[in-house]
Amino acid sequence: MTLEPVAAPSGLNTAERQVRELLGAALLAAGRPLTLPELVSLLGLDAAGVEALVARYDAALQHLGAGFRVEAVGGGYRLVVPPERAALLSPIMAPPALPSLSGAALEVLAIIAYRQPVTRAEIEAMRGGSASTVLTLQERELVRVAGRSPAVGQPLLYATTARFLIEFGLNSLSELPELDAENFSGLLRG
Repeated sequence: MTLEPVAAPSGLNTAERQVRELLGAALLAAGRPLTLPELVSLLGLDAAGVEALVARYDAALQHLGAGFRVEAVGGGYRLVVPPERAALLSPIMAPPALPSLSGAALEVLAIIAYRQPVTRAEIEAMRGGSASTVLTLQERELVRVAGRSPAVGQPLLYATTARFLIEFGLNSLSELPELDAENFSGLLRG
């Protein structure tokens, strides 16, 4: 099978093409979402210019049928395989580095995500049980210490991290699903 060269996109001058190629190379090489300020600095464009370039780049990838696209996640942009293609690639994809989270860890993570910043005592009161999985969540860089509460003893306050957003495919906390009082009564006890 011989591959034919693809014609250059029409309408792109050399400078535009170089900036577009730099964007693609940066997104591929970073291995993490690149923030808007990082891309502004790298590409020498203003924020609106970067956002427009990212949108055009993603549209070009889709038009070419590249098999991947640009996703806004964790306050930045990264290259991803669309979910409908990921299942087909599972035989060749690397296994996850860590085992999945336990039910207790997911409960604690949900409480932190929806009620942050929150103390360990508040988490335990909402759960009606131990919040010992906070340490596991910190080790996985899903939660962080966000400061100290002004309450007596100044307990640590916990909040989610950028990695939390990335792992759950969110661009910001405002994208968290709405809570259903019947299904999340544990969050509402506190």
